[in-house]
Amino acid sequence: MPLPSMKDVQPTKLSLNAKFKFRCHKDVKCFTKCCKNINILLTPYDIVRMKKRLGISSEEFLDKYTRMELDEKSSHPLVRLKMLDDDEKRCPFVTPEGCTIYTDRPANCRYYPIGQGVMRKGTNDEPVNEEFYFFIREPHCLGYQEDTGWTIQSWKDDQEASYYDGMNKEWKEIQLRRHPFGESLDSNKQAQIYTASYDMDRFRRFVLESRFLEVFDIDPQEVGKIKTDDVALMKLGFKYIKYLLMLEQTLKVRKEHIKKK
Repeated sequence: MPLPSMKDVQPTKLSLNAKFKFRCHKDVKCFTKCCKNINILLTPYDIVRMKKRLGISSEEFLDKYTRMELDEKSSHPLVRLKMLDDDEKRCPFVTPEGCTIYTDRPANCRYYPIGQGVMRKGTNDEPVNEEFYFFIREPHCLGYQEDTGWTIQSWKDDQEASYYDGMNKEWKEIQLRRHPFGESLDSNKQAQIYTASYDMDRFRRFVLESRFLEVFDIDPQEVGKIKTDDVALMKLGFKYIKYLLMLEQTLKVRKEHIKKK
């Protein structure tokens, strides 16, 4: 989703029952204007869907269509969609007829014109993630002048954003958590998190061709799934990241690899 300036955002925190009117279609004059000069954060599931849609490897997708940055607070690697290097900074998948990967578009595109935020409350031992929503009102967008009514919940369901939220839930929770000792990640851990989060094909080779399965006790059925199922592999990646960051004991080390004290 574009990261709007505050002047474009109605800052009121909204619930899922909040009502609004909106419709985007080819006959609206601003059609595809929201797909230019934007800053879209991609989730692991976004990349699973998009690279499969394009019929390319995760490595090729990341190299051609994304740029990596480090989060200032957590030092986690994040991936953003790379715009075309032209005057309009267009999304590489947009045409005058619309989005060429529409049914596999990223979660943030599905939410637009709704913004989603998450606040982490409570203690470190018992944290609670509280979601809230807000309207994005960009000057060029005429969709709000249309007469189709929604609640935020019905919009999420119609755009399949609710399904994406389920797929992205665990990854978002990882982004909200910090290393237990408050340390920045070294480059080695950043590279491992990047691979386990986004580069599914490379991560699959790491799991299957390294000593990963010798060290960690992974259920044979799960091993069978990750050979062909990117979603199953993605979920294993989340377990690995939590283990790596010492957030949870999500992976079990085989007894023969436990160091004797």
